[in-house]
Amino acid sequence: MSNLEVQSFGKDPIQVRQTDHYQQEYIENFVDKWDELINWDVRAKSEGDFFIDQLKERGVKTVLDVATGTGFHSIRLIEAGFDVVSADGSPEMLEKAFQNARKRGHLLKTVHADWRWLNRDITGKFDAVICLGNSFTHLFEENDRRRSLAEFYAALKYDGVLVLDQRNYDAILDHGYSSQHIYYYCGDDVIAEPEHMDEGLARFKYSFPDKSVYHLNMFPLRKKYLRGLMHQVGFQNINSFGDFKETYQDSKPDFFVHLADKNYSPEGAAND
Repeated sequence: MSNLEVQSFGKDPIQVRQTDHYQQEYIENFVDKWDELINWDVRAKSEGDFFIDQLKERGVKTVLDVATGTGFHSIRLIEAGFDVVSADGSPEMLEKAFQNARKRGHLLKTVHADWRWLNRDITGKFDAVICLGNSFTHLFEENDRRRSLAEFYAALKYDGVLVLDQRNYDAILDHGYSSQHIYYYCGDDVIAEPEHMDEGLARFKYSFPDKSVYHLNMFPLRKKYLRGLMHQVGFQNINSFGDFKETYQDSKPDFFVHLADKNYSPEGAAND
């Protein structure tokens, strides 16, 4: 088999902790199956209009989707009337997203970009930058996380907003894995579960109905740590939602969604 068909983690998979390794993880075969994992219709129903409503409330018109994947959120936002530029670090994902958009009658504006040098490849400023699908967890080095957040910040207009989500790694690390499996990764008969967890690695196993198995090695971001990084690179007010709810117990949600404002608001800061 070619390297487009087989993931490569070497002899000791749990030692693979490099930011760039996602390029070997999102191989062609895995990308082709990704839409089985993320059932678009079920996910759209479970999310509702959360992201659309949040962006419209802020008067957003232009959106940079930096983790396009197979195009789910880019296409949803285009259909809701937003002007979207779709970026990803995986050419295989971008190609799949472009195909998915064409099937739905849309032409994606795609850019192959590394977050750490995002503004080298992206021109213009945006009302919103979105980084969804637990994608930020692919960065293993703190310097890469800081650099990427700073690049997101720089890509925003003065009053822009960053929308970034993450799996609830705090709950997994502190209490073990338990998922409601109703908001993200909603594909039927596809199992996504951790195979190894420590403070520096979350290795997830994805099992598909045809018996094929794939893995992703990710960094288990803790919520407080990530919010702290956002503040440190300049974001002012950060509102965090648990499974799209404003009120929640930290151990309950499967995912957190952070909305980080670039501009300063005394009211927002008081509630942060």
